[in-house]
Amino acid sequence: MSVEEASAKRFVAELERHQSDEELEKIQRYFKTDAGEYGEGDQFIGVRMGQVFELAKRYIEMPPSEIEKLLESPIHEVRAGGVSIMDKQARRKRTPEVRRRELYELYLRRPDRINNWDLVDLGAPFVIGGYLREGPRDVLRKLARSQNVWERRTAIYATTYFIRQGEADDTFEIAEMLLDDEEDLIQKAVGGCLRWAGGKHPERLRAFLDERAAQMPPTMLRYATEKLDKAERARYRAIRRSKPG
Repeated sequence: MSVEEASAKRFVAELERHQSDEELEKIQRYFKTDAGEYGEGDQFIGVRMGQVFELAKRYIEMPPSEIEKLLESPIHEVRAGGVSIMDKQARRKRTPEVRRRELYELYLRRPDRINNWDLVDLGAPFVIGGYLREGPRDVLRKLARSQNVWERRTAIYATTYFIRQGEADDTFEIAEMLLDDEEDLIQKAVGGCLRWAGGKHPERLRAFLDERAAQMPPTMLRYATEKLDKAERARYRAIRRSKPG
């Protein structure tokens, strides 16, 4: 598909043809969209994410100006399609650096639209982490200090790109910054990223847990220690339970 054909309007029209009431019912059980929940107000039409991603492959040439139109949609599957196109462009080896920067800047400019856990997890590793692969990564510390939960989740989840490359420094540093985060979605993300980093650097994970387990929320600790043996998991839970107060 040419750049000219890869329009947001055409993408949405094709996406809507995959709508299913049965899938909508499944999605509504999966995502928390009630008042006060993280996905409050999000709208779904009922398209399987596998179909969204397949369609995104065909629209990989979509320019950032059209992608942003997808991000503007109130429909979750449409925004997911936009983020998936961003991810696929960022992963593609022949994507020029100028386009990578455009995608990076678009992502950072629109935390109001990349505003659910699945969208962050889809876009952050390659759009943000991949762009920062060779340059300064101070932006991750800034995001980790944000009041916006999606920016904080981006900060930790972007480090999964570095984990893939065998690096773990950023993961452990951002995790430490987020140890006291009260949001369940951040605790799960931090714990999951620590677990992933620990798979490649088990001694670093153990050293981190030896020092910080007492400070970690139960959810974060459970996710971080999931791949450790039963005795180690019990030891770190005991450390946490011994925390004063």
